[in-house]
Amino acid sequence: MKFNLSHQDPKSKARAGVVKTDHGDIQTPIFMPVGTAGSVKAVHQRELMYDIKAEIILGNTYHLYLRPGLDILEKAGGLHKFNGWSKPILTDSGGYQVFSLAGTRKIKEDGVMFKSHIDGSKHHFTPENVMDIQRTIGADIIMAFDECTPYPCEYGYARNSMEMTHRWLKRCIDRFDSTEGKYGYSQTLFPIVQGSVYKDLRKQSAEFIASTNQEGNAIGGLSVGEPAEMMYEMTELVTDILPTDKPRYLMGVGTPANILECIALGVDMFDCVMPTRNARNGMLFTSEGIINIRNEKWKDDFSAIDPAIGGHVSTFYSKAYLRHLVISKEILAAQIASIHNLSFYLWLVKQAREHILSGDFAVWKDQMVKKVSTRL
Repeated sequence: MKFNLSHQDPKSKARAGVVKTDHGDIQTPIFMPVGTAGSVKAVHQRELMYDIKAEIILGNTYHLYLRPGLDILEKAGGLHKFNGWSKPILTDSGGYQVFSLAGTRKIKEDGVMFKSHIDGSKHHFTPENVMDIQRTIGADIIMAFDECTPYPCEYGYARNSMEMTHRWLKRCIDRFDSTEGKYGYSQTLFPIVQGSVYKDLRKQSAEFIASTNQEGNAIGGLSVGEPAEMMYEMTELVTDILPTDKPRYLMGVGTPANILECIALGVDMFDCVMPTRNARNGMLFTSEGIINIRNEKWKDDFSAIDPAIGGHVSTFYSKAYLRHLVISKEILAAQIASIHNLSFYLWLVKQAREHILSGDFAVWKDQMVKKVSTRL
């Protein structure tokens, strides 16, 4: 993987660049739709490529390991061949899912014991086998195994967790460097900055992660319940330390406003389940603000969902028709809303990139944050 930084906004830390992988180029800043089990919920791969114009999607190590399992994925030739997605894929390490299984897992120095949410069977994740699992899944970008601390979290716990994450990272790098991919293309390892919301820990972790000199870096443990301003403060502290010639990935963030503010702080890559999860509940993100399509006010609004962002779904279907589908609990409602929300997110980061390149990102960002945060 290579990262070419092409431009930086003169009045903020926003950057435009290109991440080059064996499965294609990714123009940054970029949003990555989440395909937890090898599928972005309610969306075909063709729609991801041609309607939404996604450049990279995510797969989830924990879920893919449990189902369909590594044997099936290896027989298929990796996740790209299994799900028919020909562009880049990033897999998380399963650390966040292990964090969310607080009642059924035990964290020790050697790794994590946990029970499957599917059948209760016991499993063991270590830094080494998580590297092996992601090698088998076949993602272009794989994540180091870490512990995601909760919020709030006591200082002592956050420090001990961060130090263990650093020790695990050394083991991840050793295993990654001593193994090769299985499907004839290169893979890249991203370490993850932790440290909760404590400035000294975040600084220490960012410096350690930078010192490992990997080809990209991630920021974890944010957007887990802390106030937005605190998230921005931690993000800026970390991006000021991480090397400028490597892509920076802020994990699990977030709302359109969160993404714009963090682009301004120097983040290049984002993912979040929000656009698809909220879509299934009738919440639409648009270029003019946030719509709860269930509201009575949209019952006879026959205007397009959002003509400003383009794309078949957002310009063809009316708000009134989508509301009817949602109220009727039609499956098509989840499909239309999910495609629209993802199209909006990809439109938003593309607009951000264009304004970075034109040199007026900071002014545009402030205006757009107000728009996309408005409840219509």
